[in-house]
Amino acid sequence: MKASPSESEPSGTARLLQAGVLLWLAGIGLRLTILAVPPVIPLIRDDLSLSATEIGVLTGIPAVLFALAAIPGSLLIARFGALTTLLVGLLATAAGSAFRGIAPDIWFLYAATVVTGFGVAVMQPALPPLVRAWMPQKIGFGTAVYANGLLIGEVLPVALTLPLIVPLTDGGWRGPFLAWAAPCVVFAVVILLFAPGRRAAAGASGFASNRKWWPDWNSGLLWRIGIMFGTVNAMYFTINAFVPDILARTGRDDLISITLTALNVGQLPASLLLLVFAGRLVRKVWPYVACGVGAVVAILGIMFGPPSVVIACALLNGFVDAGVLILIFALPPLLAKPEDVHRLAAGMFTISYSCAVITPILSGLAWDLSGEPLAAFVPVLLGGVVLIVLAPGIGGVARASRDVHA
Repeated sequence: MKASPSESEPSGTARLLQAGVLLWLAGIGLRLTILAVPPVIPLIRDDLSLSATEIGVLTGIPAVLFALAAIPGSLLIARFGALTTLLVGLLATAAGSAFRGIAPDIWFLYAATVVTGFGVAVMQPALPPLVRAWMPQKIGFGTAVYANGLLIGEVLPVALTLPLIVPLTDGGWRGPFLAWAAPCVVFAVVILLFAPGRRAAAGASGFASNRKWWPDWNSGLLWRIGIMFGTVNAMYFTINAFVPDILARTGRDDLISITLTALNVGQLPASLLLLVFAGRLVRKVWPYVACGVGAVVAILGIMFGPPSVVIACALLNGFVDAGVLILIFALPPLLAKPEDVHRLAAGMFTISYSCAVITPILSGLAWDLSGEPLAAFVPVLLGGVVLIVLAPGIGGVARASRDVHA
């Protein structure tokens, strides 16, 4: 005799905890292998005799893949379901990282990085439908949980690769890539074994019967949230890329390390706060406006402030970037119909990461054309203004969606 779902599956708090842990592990897998690259770039450059341009291509590949492969991720979700797509993404990410560890030359390293970036890119649109399937009554909380994992996945390889992983492996750059691949395989196995039970699994994989996968590019909602998300993605990638050189060129070399650390550590308090408050804030306008204002203030402080202000504003910028990131992550499962969550998420990621690719180029052009290092911050400063301008539309969209789904 088969056990009833209530007898064979966890319920209540246990099920919420189970789903939360799995989402958190998936979030860590989104960034663990990507952020394993920066700490070992000097070692790679010396071993393979790379030029600065080749290093730039290597570090830029993931963002390009995040933009280009999100829609194929939507197709995979439509055909095979969100859970299967997540597992495929984790295994592809692990395989790409492992292949990077055995790369004999730069071209093999590029190809392996493409595989890694593809794995992450198809995972990203899979998580919003899984949040909706596993935590339908706590979408804001579920989103904050996997976003917290994403941020932890950014911090761990940056913090541990050089002092711990390199000495424990071969003392070079190859061992860390193999080491950081292993957790992604473990995460995939754990998620496969412990994904919430039959009814939740049906919800997470039921999208396979839906043949729609191409984003609705005529949707004003898609472009609004895609560009809003793109402004903070552009800030994160551009400021991380240009702060070291700008501080060096303006005679503040001593601030480089602490400013980068502040920029990334500042994200963690936002993710912890939104574990509690995301569900209450995600449909409101004022958090997005406040984050936009905070971003503008932070960028101006980094540009013109004394050392203490630069560090404080880097913390503020990390905080508001993470705040908007988590809130917008929660919008597709809240605002779209269940069968369209993956399409909206994929289009959102395509637009947002396109902004992250284009904005650093515009910042470099602004610097080159003006001859002024601080001009590199003008495009991201404008991005903060765009975020403020677009934010009020979220309130109307959220109310309309609530009426439709009521």
